Amino acid sequence: MDEKKLQELLKLLQMNNGDLSKLNEQQRKEMKDYKFWKTQPVASFDEDIKTEGPIDKAKKPEDIPASPLPLLNEFEWSTIDINNQTELEDVFLLLNENYVEDKDAAFRFNYTKDFFNWALKAPGWKEEWHVGVRVKKSGKLIAFISAIPITLKLRENTIKSVEINFLCIHKQLRAKRLAPVLIKEITRRVNRHNIWQALYTAGTVLPSPVSTCRYTHRPLNWSKLYDVGFTDLPPNQTKTDMLAHFALPKTNKVAGLRPMEPKDIEEAYKLFEKYQSRFDLVQLFTKEEFSHWFLGNVDENKQEKDLEKKIVFSYVVEDSKSGKLTDFFSFYSLPFTILNHPGHSELGIGYLYYYATDADFSFEDRFSNDATAALRKRLDELIGDAIILAKNVKMDVFNALTSQDNTLFLEDLKFAPGDGFLNFYIFNYRAFPITGGLKENKAYDPEKRSNIGVVML
Repeated sequence: MDEKKLQELLKLLQMNNGDLSKLNEQQRKEMKDYKFWKTQPVASFDEDIKTEGPIDKAKKPEDIPASPLPLLNEFEWSTIDINNQTELEDVFLLLNENYVEDKDAAFRFNYTKDFFNWALKAPGWKEEWHVGVRVKKSGKLIAFISAIPITLKLRENTIKSVEINFLCIHKQLRAKRLAPVLIKEITRRVNRHNIWQALYTAGTVLPSPVSTCRYTHRPLNWSKLYDVGFTDLPPNQTKTDMLAHFALPKTNKVAGLRPMEPKDIEEAYKLFEKYQSRFDLVQLFTKEEFSHWFLGNVDENKQEKDLEKKIVFSYVVEDSKSGKLTDFFSFYSLPFTILNHPGHSELGIGYLYYYATDADFSFEDRFSNDATAALRKRLDELIGDAIILAKNVKMDVFNALTSQDNTLFLEDLKFAPGDGFLNFYIFNYRAFPITGGLKENKAYDPEKRSNIGVVML
């Protein structure tokens, strides 16, 4: 809910003497969401931030209740053991049947169990941070939220934190207002470990984003995307025109490009750390975390035989003369289920993840014309190859945000701006705004670019 809409709702409430029943169902939900966030340690929409730092500094772990929050009588808390295949199956079914859909309810994320094992079992993960709600009588899982430990760097400040993800409530129970209870319960469990900040994202506007990025899409299989209604046929264009426009070569162009291996971790990690240091908001990885996120923790031998089932794809560029790693990039797979379509059941989706290159390291000012030109040329080559690799493993579209240095290549590589925006939030922390790669009119901003260097799944 943005500030303008909030003011409209407040005005309506004032006209109706604060009676929520006078609002329509969507307006009542938005007003309740606003009232909930007003009770939380987050910056308000109109707050004039003077200094960055924690909002609520007073509490200690011993101040936090040891018992879970109360629930409605028909529900009970359930700590999910994702090493237990039955419980993992419960999470799999809940999210695949009830998680985020597009506004037309035509597509829904299609998570796999391997994806959850990768996403929820980062180094340092805690079982108690995988929080479920079940129906007491049946044992059916009807809500879930997760946290994983991360270290954030916001400009010069290092913040011990968690990343909150996969908040999902069964579609038939969303009137029960379980989301605020889940958020408060995961907060309680994390606070008990002396962690007071959290990074989270949402497509909706809550109080109060530190940055906003836009989703962009690069068609790989335009014909299929058109068939299922993911994309439209532009005016004055034919299907043949569009197929030709988005055609890709079958082989890569960058010399020395190869899949990343365990032996590359040390050098790729150093390259990555140096590149990430340019952004205002990043996640600081340990080497163990770097290995987990970019090599994965599933059976690599199995994945090598069936690349179409692989979760994360990471590549390095090795200079043939020096043997030095000059570049790194990664993307991950998270397909969509296509709902109610007679000819197709799934869309293969690739998401640009992290990357790094030394292309502009020799320049003092990375925003100078020469440095920008060098970086833009190299990113065009690297991400161009990432797109080809994604198509070769049967992905149908390649997605990227306007974060990192992405606005340098999005237009060159035929990424179209999507309808969706992603807002970044830090719980219990005031922060000055961070550029998200967008101009005021929401177009790409290749000059200022983005200072968001963190990528969430």
